[in-house]
Amino acid sequence: MLEIENIDVYYGAAQALEKVSLVVSKGEIVVIAGSNGAGKSTLLRTVSGLLRPRSGSIRFLGEPIQDLPPHEIVEKGISHVPEGRRLFPFMTVKENLELGCYNKEAMRKREETLEWVFALFPVLKEREKQLAGTLSGGEQQMLTIGRGLMSCPKLILLDEPSLGLAPVIVQQLFDVIANQIRQKGITVLLVEQNVRSALRLADRAYIFEDGRIVLEGEGKMLLNNGYVKKAYLGF
Repeated sequence: MLEIENIDVYYGAAQALEKVSLVVSKGEIVVIAGSNGAGKSTLLRTVSGLLRPRSGSIRFLGEPIQDLPPHEIVEKGISHVPEGRRLFPFMTVKENLELGCYNKEAMRKREETLEWVFALFPVLKEREKQLAGTLSGGEQQMLTIGRGLMSCPKLILLDEPSLGLAPVIVQQLFDVIANQIRQKGITVLLVEQNVRSALRLADRAYIFEDGRIVLEGEGKMLLNNGYVKKAYLGF
């Protein structure tokens, strides 16, 4: 579904990604793990068109997308849920959700998708007329993911969905990702610092360090990798 080949990405003169290649197949949950500054969020920004690779290629469903603007990439079927939520705090929950469905297909399915999102996160239905800025952190994260789903994506990019949340909320979000979102046929590329939980969730994973991939494999296999245990799991 998504094929990234030898991309180099820079912020000015500083190189953020170096010769990164990875594949995400249809129906998978693929995790990108690593420490702060490893290039994880940069990868998602590059896939969604917010950054341009200086070299290399990105193909989605067989078509090159590395030169497309972000709105065209969304229309192709990729939705990016950014780190830090970035909601519109003075708009209601429902208004924030509706902002996610501006492309033609999503607009046509708006009511159907809205009901599905409310079924995933019932608290959003309860608070649909409430201002987004008055929600709790966990509710805001649910709203951010819901907004991303409103575009009817084939592939969703999730950037640090567990950041700053209580463990019980994290588990709830991961259950939604592992079950309902996957069952809907949506492929997931997940950036996550909660390495243990993320690898348990993952079909496959890539470990990033200093803008490069240093390990890759099945999630459960990497959980038992000696280097991963020492560097990320505290063993």
